[in-house]
Amino acid sequence: MKGINRYFLEISYDGTAYHGWQVQPNATSVQEKLHGALHTFLREETETIGAGRTDTGVHARQLFVHVDSDHPLLQNDPAKCVHALNALLPFDIAIHRIIPVHTDAHARFDATERSYEYHIHFEKNPFLVNRSTLLRDKPDILKMNKACAHLLGTKDFTCFSKSNTQVFTNICTIKEARWVESKTGMVFHVTADRFLRNMVRAIVGTLLEVGLKGKPIAYLDEVIASQNRSKAGVSVPAHGLYLTKIVYPYIQQ
Repeated sequence: MKGINRYFLEISYDGTAYHGWQVQPNATSVQEKLHGALHTFLREETETIGAGRTDTGVHARQLFVHVDSDHPLLQNDPAKCVHALNALLPFDIAIHRIIPVHTDAHARFDATERSYEYHIHFEKNPFLVNRSTLLRDKPDILKMNKACAHLLGTKDFTCFSKSNTQVFTNICTIKEARWVESKTGMVFHVTADRFLRNMVRAIVGTLLEVGLKGKPIAYLDEVIASQNRSKAGVSVPAHGLYLTKIVYPYIQQ
């Protein structure tokens, strides 16, 4: 369509109040709030495509969304648009950048790498409510990091996927998986070319089977080989999970 340009919006949000990223028929979502702000500012109906979905309660430090529009201010003064849209959005959603891209750029399909963190703490802390998961016992971080090595590479990760998801393949390439200690507890870092639905939370739950419940490190190989979700650990709570980084070949971080 002549005159229509495509833009990437870099956003972040606290997912506590939302039923995930994607518009839901009977629940409030981040995408719904973004659509409302865009409609008010642009005075036109818009559709957005996100780099991925986050579930209820999951947070995002960086998510890219693409939108098409012929609004002249988006092209001529994107910084002013960021300010205007942020004034229309609730306090727990923020736009950081509006980036002009080529018309066939795609926020979901063009992403080459995604990273997540999962946060755990060990002492009651009112400032970490809905932002980190409280554990009573401290897991063996060295043992879990040894188990992380078994996640690396290109594999079928059906064992960590929610059932009945509409994807063409469950094969992903995990490039990084490691635990690091933090001031309040520990953080799991994982990077892959793509993730299946519920995958990170299932991986963390399975690693805790090793670090807390005494399962051997080889347990990871058995779970992956089974391609059976019931063989893996339980999914940890959503509020400890953060989408932290998305990489595109044409977007500078």
